[in-house]
Amino acid sequence: MRGGGAARETRRAGALDIQVLAVLHQECFPDDPWSAEALAQLLAMPGAFALITVRENSPVGFVMLMQVREAAEILTLAVTPSARGEGVGRGLVQDALDVCAASGVEICSLEVAVDNQPALALYTAIGFKRRGGRRAYYRRKDGSTADALILSKSIPGFLG
Repeated sequence: MRGGGAARETRRAGALDIQVLAVLHQECFPDDPWSAEALAQLLAMPGAFALITVRENSPVGFVMLMQVREAAEILTLAVTPSARGEGVGRGLVQDALDVCAASGVEICSLEVAVDNQPALALYTAIGFKRRGGRRAYYRRKDGSTADALILSKSIPGFLG
């Protein structure tokens, strides 16, 4: 998998990484963090997998997906604030798409908050297209909500 530099490594995450994933998710999504228990339950489901990126022995991001036959969904992408803008998110998504392509996935989808401009820019640059939306999908700590955009990308074969 892409390392994104000599000091950065991306690998599959497993059961031993659950606490680390929960801490990363809390840091990246303080309004709605996923617990270690929830992450463990998701990762234990058939078709679920996660990739984690570590830089200088410190985790800086992860992506979790669910694959069902020829379709996959990015459930979450979390990159620590200190590592944003360094290609960590792009590398994680590209590596995840490579895993999907090698597994016969033809399309990958995701939801993203309409006001999450950095994520929208990333997904658009990778080739995801808008397919729909969900009203008031995300709930914030302050009681407000944000709509979600549904994006998807065709995967024409192994992306190498």
